[in-house]
Amino acid sequence: MSPSQNTELKSSDFKTIHFIAIGGAAMHNLAIALHTKGFHVSGSDDEINEPSLSRLNALNLLPEKSGWFPEKITKDIDAVILGMHARGDNPELLKAQEMGIKIYSYPEYLYEFSKKKKRVVIGGSHGKTSITAMIMHVLKTCNMDFDYMVGSKLEGFDTMVKLTTEAPVIILEGDEYLASPIDRRPKFHLYHADISLISGIAWDHINVFPTFESYVEQFQIFADQVPSDGTLIYCDEDAEVKKVALQSKSSCKKIGYGIPEYKIQNGVTLIRTPDSKLTTSLQVFGEHNLMNLEGARNVCNLLGVSDEKFYPAISSFKGASRRLELLAKNETVSVFKDFAHSPSKLKATTEAVKQQFPERKIIACMELHTFSSLNENFLDLYKGSMDKADEAVVYFNPHTIEHKKLKPISEEQVRNAFGNSAIKIFTDANKMIDFLLQMNPRNSVVLMMSSGTFDGINMEQLAQNIIQRALSEV
Repeated sequence: MSPSQNTELKSSDFKTIHFIAIGGAAMHNLAIALHTKGFHVSGSDDEINEPSLSRLNALNLLPEKSGWFPEKITKDIDAVILGMHARGDNPELLKAQEMGIKIYSYPEYLYEFSKKKKRVVIGGSHGKTSITAMIMHVLKTCNMDFDYMVGSKLEGFDTMVKLTTEAPVIILEGDEYLASPIDRRPKFHLYHADISLISGIAWDHINVFPTFESYVEQFQIFADQVPSDGTLIYCDEDAEVKKVALQSKSSCKKIGYGIPEYKIQNGVTLIRTPDSKLTTSLQVFGEHNLMNLEGARNVCNLLGVSDEKFYPAISSFKGASRRLELLAKNETVSVFKDFAHSPSKLKATTEAVKQQFPERKIIACMELHTFSSLNENFLDLYKGSMDKADEAVVYFNPHTIEHKKLKPISEEQVRNAFGNSAIKIFTDANKMIDFLLQMNPRNSVVLMMSSGTFDGINMEQLAQNIIQRALSEV
């Protein structure tokens, strides 16, 4: 269903909603948001993991059984929201199509709900969650009313989705992945942003966009969609982003941003504001985060937040979940986890930690987990991405490769791809943990990077064990 086929959704419309693949990160949060508004919500899924499982169960939204049950699709359902995890031949989907029930992907539903709001959409191969989180943190600190959808749990926010009738603006994290199994458009195309931001472009989702050119094209479409009275904010430091912005067919206002002037003092980053005064210390660090901050500042300015209000508000921002998230530390060692998994994210995060802690040994561990990262045709893009680490570790599970129906890769292929003969390769998570705990972690930073979990490692417990290991070396 295209946006033009529907009228604006009101809180009184479509009171009975069924979610196909309710267990997804965005899907279960949207289900909770609608349930909170008083909608009657039901759903199905063939696999639901934490934290979705516990959160749905707490509100009696957890399906009684795993699987797909077409008998759940009845004439009483006003609309179906279809998640990307489902397949095009899903029996519940087929039943809904047969009955003529309205079917939305979640980005379509969010657009329909927010047609009369000002829509801010944050896109980019990297940084979009952090920028969205920064904007939300500042707006909340400044007591401004807004709706939102963000791809990570944030401190101070109960859910990842908020929908109200009253809020005049909605902040949306704009994922470039496909909307649903029956809608092959990227999600961020469906929001029709009034204010768009592009943080960076680095080839990803190789299973959907088989060439770099086809991937970049999605961002060009996103930039072209901005209305003439809207604004396109873009990272001027990224050559590909700058090219897309300047080539955009839209006559909208365009604002570039880069790295603000800053200094690191005693392991703390301070930035120089436009009036040449250093702000209070930031709780985030790294040039990629400083660029994210500048992007967020430009958005907030357009929403009525002055620099005088922005800088004090951003100084208390601790970061989005799993984005350089500090797990544990003492005087001699710090343990972080980060969502970094693509080459550009990996390089930016490793370099940021090295710059912030120049006197410490950097022990960087990453997991090859996504379809792209485990594809032998994509591996070479990782060359040099962990060179700033003093000890580099790469983990991958051959069973994951088999599950994704990809061609097997060898440890030697991985080592050659990263271009680092000293890199340690593990295919057994327990052996990797043993390796980390056998090292002397004193005067070091341990960085765990993955979009997965290193096959179920308890990161918090690992961090505590590393801290104890450091204490035992005193």
